[in-house]
Amino acid sequence: MSRRQITSMVRAGVDSDNQYGSVMPPLYLSSNYSFEGLYAKREYDYSRSGNPTRELLGNALAELEGGSGSIVTNTGMSAVVLVTYLLTAKDTIIAPHNCYGGCYRVFDSLSQTGRFKARFSDFSDLDTLRGECSLIRPKVIWVETPSNPLLRITDIQKVAAIARECNALLVVDNTFLTPLGQQPLTLGADIVVHSTTKYINGHSDVVGGAVIAADASLLEKLSWWANCVGSTASPFDCSQVLRGLRTLHARLRCHEENALQLAHILAVHPVVSCVHYPGLNDHPDHQLASRQQSWSGAIISFELYGGEQAVKLLLEGLACFTLAESLGGVESLICHPASMTHGAMSEEAQIEAGIGKGLLRLSVGIEDGQDLEEDLIRGLEKVQSSILIAEAD
Repeated sequence: MSRRQITSMVRAGVDSDNQYGSVMPPLYLSSNYSFEGLYAKREYDYSRSGNPTRELLGNALAELEGGSGSIVTNTGMSAVVLVTYLLTAKDTIIAPHNCYGGCYRVFDSLSQTGRFKARFSDFSDLDTLRGECSLIRPKVIWVETPSNPLLRITDIQKVAAIARECNALLVVDNTFLTPLGQQPLTLGADIVVHSTTKYINGHSDVVGGAVIAADASLLEKLSWWANCVGSTASPFDCSQVLRGLRTLHARLRCHEENALQLAHILAVHPVVSCVHYPGLNDHPDHQLASRQQSWSGAIISFELYGGEQAVKLLLEGLACFTLAESLGGVESLICHPASMTHGAMSEEAQIEAGIGKGLLRLSVGIEDGQDLEEDLIRGLEKVQSSILIAEAD
């Protein structure tokens, strides 16, 4: 994270009001804009097509990611679906078999309608991936790094090389790390996708998304489709996300500090069979994450001995973690992927992706770290006590 990035975020739109001198940029809620005369359209005519508030947020995100421009969408999934308009019925998108459940569902469902073809592969084996791409010649390679929920890291530069070999577009979901933690376009990606619902907004009160393209012509195609199908975000939501963006750098520091503290506790606790967090030295992708990312993130997933029954006991013992979907807000959340975020996947697909009944995902917030530590330990001790009683019987 550079000084320039931080300053750009905090000052996006600041002191840009030439009419009244408002320090913070005005919120333009108007749905339409007048023409100066017949055939004399101003910069904006209809808010679905363009809006000053949305443009301000889009420009800020494009600058942070190093792209030619950005389309701000009304949800994160709208951003995902927008990319699929680049595909035709004969084209194939190849995505990780352990990607976010919502992405798996939409790629799989749209492929069944004949919109395009979808293939799911293990991106941890790049030699096999290269072979598959050489054979099927995909139009889009979709990368999610870190993956949701197992936090596996994909080498963006190496996949970018594979994409060039088969003339495919490389799309990277950068939601978990934000432009401050990772910049996929500089590593060879063509498109970056965000759910701005998560860290960029950071307050769990807005849903939104963004698509940033490296190439201006690609951006133009995506912008045409966004206007055509009406997937652009509302001005008010954009204003809220822009507000969240201003504090992103400060929040990320606290998020990561708390997450690392909890990851170390989970790593040594006897009821935890496995911890998935790239910031730990024994994570299989720790070295790659250290090279590719500038922060480890604040999502931790871990597996409990005892399966679903242990999950229930842990949840009953927590007070500082709310059982809910989504992530990236200032509040700490806990999620059971198998029944929540990845519930749309078949049991077979979940097993292939490594999502078991005993897996939990933490979105570590910015509460006091000691309070979070003590709360998590109480929950784990509840599970441990139950195991000891069962063994005694």
